[in-house]
Amino acid sequence: MASASLLKSSPVLDKSEWVKGQTLRQPSVSVVRCHPTAPSALTIRAGSYADELVKTAKIVASPGRGILAMDESNATCGKRLASIGLENTEANRQAYRTLLVTVPGLGNYVSGAILFEETLYQSTTEGKKIVDVLVEQKIVPGIKVDKGLVPLVGSNNESWCQGLDGLASRTAAYYQQGARFAKWRTVISIPNGPTALAVKEAAWGLARYAAISQDNGLVPIVEPEILLDGEHGIDRTFEVAQKVWAEVFFYLAENNVLFEGILLKPSMVTPGAECKERATPQKFLSGGQSEVEATLNLNAMNQSTNPWHVSFSYARALQNTCLKTWGGRPENIKAAQEALLIRAKANSLAQLGKYTDDDDDEEEEEDEDEDDDRGMNTDFSGMCNAL
Repeated sequence: MASASLLKSSPVLDKSEWVKGQTLRQPSVSVVRCHPTAPSALTIRAGSYADELVKTAKIVASPGRGILAMDESNATCGKRLASIGLENTEANRQAYRTLLVTVPGLGNYVSGAILFEETLYQSTTEGKKIVDVLVEQKIVPGIKVDKGLVPLVGSNNESWCQGLDGLASRTAAYYQQGARFAKWRTVISIPNGPTALAVKEAAWGLARYAAISQDNGLVPIVEPEILLDGEHGIDRTFEVAQKVWAEVFFYLAENNVLFEGILLKPSMVTPGAECKERATPQKFLSGGQSEVEATLNLNAMNQSTNPWHVSFSYARALQNTCLKTWGGRPENIKAAQEALLIRAKANSLAQLGKYTDDDDDEEEEEDEDEDDDRGMNTDFSGMCNAL
């Protein structure tokens, strides 16, 4: 996550910067977007929640801690359960989520947990509200607020994220239930373009979601995800990433989003999944890896001084071994929780740039689904998130 304090008074990049293919940088006065006749365009969105938003962002971005992404939809959670031979029932989902949130000491390494709507209103198998269990662990509850990806008409088989309709009332209700930050996942596909339409739709949707979330007390995770699909090299990924990031921040500014009160979650810049030329952690920040690789790459990111706080927001990279160890058996709960704690502690050390592991080359099975969260967390109050 990247530090908002560095962005507080930064001028806004004109979109022409990336249209020209130039590297993102602090622009000179000549490229500052300025509207003398529309002073509201330079207004920083505050509102009654401004101080709370900044405080929440700083807590989630606290050193040595990151985000546990457990916001799988019921359908995706069903895939996880099926992998260990369990039916996709509410009772089984509840049992697994209870296992995750009740890990003793988890709050030492995890600062926030992204929940699915069912989980936000759910209780543990012992009858205690999951939100309350997280708060007792000093873990900030978060909530997935988008309504999923659908085809983007007029594009090159690309998609857009729906969910803006009714978002204000939903986020207000989520706040009342105890959520304090939000997630909205939109994606960009390099093999399919990306078209200017897809990039603009993704950026505008993220900006509107961020503004609405802040207006109702939730710190928005801003997640412009570049999909791993494709044969392109790392340079092409970086080129697209620059364009997308610039477009996103252009519209965040247009919507008067408070930068200090967001968490930026960009994808790691990697070659496409089908690219024959691979890169190493010493060369770049990698995504789409095994549990250990994800930790090693996060550690590599934090070997030097970063302009922002770079942390993690992991789903399978924290949960995979835990899930397999549990296997749906009550007698395995303790071992499964220990497995999760091991991964959480490892990524805590990696966030501080202190992780070392020479022996563990365990690989995890990778699959493609809409709810996988593996990113770097950068916050604009002290940290920008985990790809």
